[in-house]
Amino acid sequence: MDPKTDRKNLVTQQKALAINLDPRKYGTFAEIGAGQEVVRWFFQVGGAAGTIAKSISAYDMTVSDAIYGPSPRYVSRDRLQTMLDYEYALLQERLQDKRGADTDFFVFADTVAARNFQGTNECHGWMGIKYQATPGAEPSQIVAHVRMLDKDNVAQQQALGIIGVNLIYGALYHFAASDDLMHSLIDDLTAERIEVDMIKFSGPEFRGIDHRLMSLKLVQLELSDAAMFSATGEVLQPSEVLHKKPILVERGSFRPVTHVNMDMLYSARQQFLNHVGLRQEGAAEPEIVTLMELTMRNLRSTCGENGEIDYDDFLARADVLAATGATVLISDYFEYYRLATYLRRCTKLPIGITMGIPSLIDLFDERYYEHLEGGILESFGRLFRNDLKLYVYPLLDGATRHLVTVQKLKVSPSLQGLYDHLAENGYIESIDFYNRDYLGIFSRDVLTKICNGDPSWETMVPPTVASLIKERHLFGYRLLDAPPIDANAAP
Repeated sequence: MDPKTDRKNLVTQQKALAINLDPRKYGTFAEIGAGQEVVRWFFQVGGAAGTIAKSISAYDMTVSDAIYGPSPRYVSRDRLQTMLDYEYALLQERLQDKRGADTDFFVFADTVAARNFQGTNECHGWMGIKYQATPGAEPSQIVAHVRMLDKDNVAQQQALGIIGVNLIYGALYHFAASDDLMHSLIDDLTAERIEVDMIKFSGPEFRGIDHRLMSLKLVQLELSDAAMFSATGEVLQPSEVLHKKPILVERGSFRPVTHVNMDMLYSARQQFLNHVGLRQEGAAEPEIVTLMELTMRNLRSTCGENGEIDYDDFLARADVLAATGATVLISDYFEYYRLATYLRRCTKLPIGITMGIPSLIDLFDERYYEHLEGGILESFGRLFRNDLKLYVYPLLDGATRHLVTVQKLKVSPSLQGLYDHLAENGYIESIDFYNRDYLGIFSRDVLTKICNGDPSWETMVPPTVASLIKERHLFGYRLLDAPPIDANAAP
């Protein structure tokens, strides 16, 4: 079998056999938790002696510590990295002289917590591969975090074995095509069985990788409903960042980031700090995780004629968000109650979502909840449970020049009573301390001014954002001979 065969035509056992029959691939498997489900495939399909140098499963913590050193958390990225580094160095030490001239060495490792007997634990794990693309080459590496979604332990083990084989096969044969590699991770699986919410590429084979794009593609390819990266472009594992932290989120198009975006987040944060349990006299301010959220729905709204996401536009938004120091969440959670459910997986502390009046009006549009049996009431029941508040920035009505606030907003008469109940009981809170000079700033107007060469846009965005836009010619800056951008296409 030719291992270069299109992976779409290969099932899991064929991938494992293709690797076993490739005389250049040789390595170690180190697996902790959920059995040795990945290496099992290579033993079962035959020819394993041509691929497996060693298989190890150090389940006992004392034994594991004796091999890899002590660790505060056994199912963690740090533990996985220690396993990969240790086993790869050992493989090189023992076999480099004997067969290094014609062998691509690799180490696959995972550390996993599958469903326990009581069914009370988080079912997740870290897996990775450290490998040579050619004999003697410096190693490259792929590390991923997975969540197992099956309801029973055996099914989770099976899914883990399949995705492990997919990762190894993709790394060894599709490292030059990251899209194929990522999409192949759930071959023979479904998104209902396994989720990949973080993936990190490193080493010589991946020098050109932009991890912000990889985070986007995790969501775009439906490997996960959400992914995260830092202001420096470093890929982040969401549950590690959000674990037991109060969280404040602002959703927007950020095309570009304006003074309003920053004022909204700053003002909401001040009120969020006053929330019960967050600010206490004499105590240090708690560590609040603030996120700028881009939704797939918003990114798709700027698609071209072929319906594909404009990656340059996405990277421009990521660049200006980075200029503000923002941590970015990419999600497929158009409905806010789904975002809230996702965040509650990571924390039991207060959650704040800040938005403008237009988004609050949309929140009360019953069309968005027709798929729920309980309609808008069910959605709000899911949204506002467990200490979640909305912090709403006022709107200066361009036609009437009147200020629209939480207290003055009128929604559909049939929902006004529900709205008043939520506002009066503090679930929806008005942002009262804001910069009035920013109320007339709208992203779509800023974008139009940039494209038309009107320099007044520079007063509408933070100085660092303005400098970056001009330096990198983002959002059509100075491209006056190009067709004008339809700014209204960006929500």
